[in-house]
Amino acid sequence: MNELFFAAASSGEVSLTILEIGAVFVLLGFLSFIAFRLKISNAALFLLVGLAFGRGGAIPLDVSEDFLNVGASIGAIMLLLTLGFEYSAAELVDSMKKRWHAGLLDVALNALPAALIALLFGFGWLGALVFAGIMFVSSSGIASQLIRETGWAKSRVASRATGILVFEDILLAPYLPILASAALGLGAVTGLISTAVALTITSLIFLISRGREITGLRALAHNDSSVLLLLVFGGALAVAGFADMVGFSGAIAAFLLGLLLTGEVAESLRHRFAPLREIFSAIFFLFFGLSVSAQDLLQVLPIAAIFSAVGIAGKFALGWWLGRDLSDNMSWKRIGAFLASRGEFSMIIASTVAISGAIAGIKEITLGIVLITTFSATLAMRALRSKFDR
Repeated sequence: MNELFFAAASSGEVSLTILEIGAVFVLLGFLSFIAFRLKISNAALFLLVGLAFGRGGAIPLDVSEDFLNVGASIGAIMLLLTLGFEYSAAELVDSMKKRWHAGLLDVALNALPAALIALLFGFGWLGALVFAGIMFVSSSGIASQLIRETGWAKSRVASRATGILVFEDILLAPYLPILASAALGLGAVTGLISTAVALTITSLIFLISRGREITGLRALAHNDSSVLLLLVFGGALAVAGFADMVGFSGAIAAFLLGLLLTGEVAESLRHRFAPLREIFSAIFFLFFGLSVSAQDLLQVLPIAAIFSAVGIAGKFALGWWLGRDLSDNMSWKRIGAFLASRGEFSMIIASTVAISGAIAGIKEITLGIVLITTFSATLAMRALRSKFDR
């Protein structure tokens, strides 16, 4: 009898947790509708909901740390997989050739100032490396959402912004293993090996995927989409898990897997994963918010504001460089607004370092940066829309 009672009690606790999580996702649905009507990014709203229901929030959910970590990891993997569908290896190579000089300017305008600020705040050389990456990389997901919602997907403004986004994403492939090695206190040899593995994997992906399709997947795209979806979903999780085991970023591995799927296969997956992309985004941003204490965030908000102000200025300066030859004087400002938001990659960097506990408050500062830059980018885009778009 006692065993039955405890089983029922345990089942009741699980059911209550499921009910709470379900209610949170219903709330996210309403917030997504509001964000759509207001023409703002829903990522920041998802983070705020996570804060409200996380540690120290208004109504904290009773979920384990492992559950949060696994949920956030799966959300990041699937979000970046869908981002990989948006590009092909050939497009990335062409973009790297055309935008490499702008990419170096991006490093000078965003990574270096962030590193200096980190040193001034006493975060040390590791902190300088971490914040350089957090402030260097823009949010591809949020930028893509803004580009779609403004209807400028085919414009030269979007093309130039996208070129920088893919440059930043690819540069993270060698950066993340170096960062992980430094954060965990591993030796220089281990760091070099991890970086060599990252560069080798990235190069192989480009060589394999450029101009080719994986045999057999095209037939599945036409005949049995459910099998294709299961293969890609399971393959992404397996590849990401293996990549983490060998010192490569699982999220970047999922992004590279998305690059492998080109042509008709990518088009089919892009169409089928489109509704799921928002769910993956919601899971990632929500779970990251749940893992952060709202009270701790308030304490580091001034630091986040300083990083954000310098970072936004850096992206708008880069936007001026990219759009200085365009006839419309508003073009460079729109490029800067597309690039200003930080998001999924910045939070992946923060999570990588937070595991070691090497930098106190890194997740809270990063979340503050993401919130400030995302709202600023969204408001800037609303102000920069022409009268014909309003």
